[in-house]
Amino acid sequence: MPVTVPLRLGRLSLAVLAVVGLAGLFLALIVLTDGARAGLAAWLTAFGAGVIAALWRGRGRTWPGRLWPFAPVIVAAALTASVCVPTAPTTRQYPPDLPFVATRHWSLSTGSRVAVYHYPPAAGALRHPTPLVYLHGGPVRNIAVLDHRFLRLLAGQGYDVYAYEQPGGGRSDLLPMEQYTISRSVRDLAAFIDRLNRGPVDVLGFSAGAVVLTRALATPDVAIHVHRAIIAEPGPMDGPTALISGQQGRPSARGLAPAPTGPRATSVPRYAVALGLIQLGLLPPDTSLITQAEGVNAFKAADLGSDTASAYCAQDAGRIPAEDTAENFSFSAAASLRIMQTIKDSPSIASDLKRSRTPAMLMIAECSSQIRQWETAVLAADPSIERTQYMPGVGHHMWNGLDDNNERAAAVITAFLQREPSPLRNYPTRADIPAFLRDHR
Repeated sequence: MPVTVPLRLGRLSLAVLAVVGLAGLFLALIVLTDGARAGLAAWLTAFGAGVIAALWRGRGRTWPGRLWPFAPVIVAAALTASVCVPTAPTTRQYPPDLPFVATRHWSLSTGSRVAVYHYPPAAGALRHPTPLVYLHGGPVRNIAVLDHRFLRLLAGQGYDVYAYEQPGGGRSDLLPMEQYTISRSVRDLAAFIDRLNRGPVDVLGFSAGAVVLTRALATPDVAIHVHRAIIAEPGPMDGPTALISGQQGRPSARGLAPAPTGPRATSVPRYAVALGLIQLGLLPPDTSLITQAEGVNAFKAADLGSDTASAYCAQDAGRIPAEDTAENFSFSAAASLRIMQTIKDSPSIASDLKRSRTPAMLMIAECSSQIRQWETAVLAADPSIERTQYMPGVGHHMWNGLDDNNERAAAVITAFLQREPSPLRNYPTRADIPAFLRDHR
């Protein structure tokens, strides 16, 4: 008995190691084959290698003994087979239309076909003649219901508001993966303004949308179509800025808010493997393991994890609002990573931005989860930023529906667009940047 137990444990350990080894071989083959045939090429190769190893281990044994080496192979094959089986539709499933705004589709001169939303000025409000175009964050995701509410608030104050979802996000059509680039996003903005045919427009860019706007201001043939620009909580504007690993704002709710609930793609082996390997850079965004459409269909709001909490101040951890509905949510992780990589690979735009003449305003949140130097780099480079608005008591998602945050954000936007004094002081200025960073504001 004392000899039998260690012997059984030893065999069990060898079996577990065999399963782990075959699973590891499968993952390595997924990377080497780029997930060919939805991962089936890697699975068949790993399974074949396991069968050969089992036959070799079973040589010289009686028939019952020859079968036991196949047990780890069968277990590993069953576990890894789930990576090869789609559980989400492989053709794009678009969100249903929102009940409070019509969805139109515009074909742009760039070849993009985008979903467009229009909030005309409210009846009785003083109408502002210049259209206001909203560039959402993401970058390749839908416009959240929370943002739609804010756009309706601006329309209620007399603005003629237009918004479109970037290709691949929301109700907009997909692009071939290689066409998702930051330069394409800038060209799409120019094409949208041209399709609108209303002359120069005011543009509000938030987060990733603020990056598109910043780069548009550094592109003269696009900047001439922008009347006034609001750069809200920008990410890195170019490769050198993306390399900065600086500080963030005041503490956010990341790690404090309850974990998001609901279904998530990362609980399914196929999408956990695919998205994980893409995130690690071991698979390209256009991997053959999953189609772009399948990845968008599979990804759920809960997969964003603590990213949502990081957009709110620590004191709001217990009351983070529902930003979106499950029906409206969509996010292309692969396309977003592809665009972000093209930003990281791009040269500095600082010298081009210094030649900008478009009046601009920078908005910075007190509890921003963005790297502060991403924001101050824009301030330092763009001489046409007329004012900076440091928004107290809010995180990255400044118009979040809590308290009077929407109204406060709308007030500083309205003041800038109408060339009126702001309710907040101009801070930080370019001269304030060193102290602003030193004081960890």
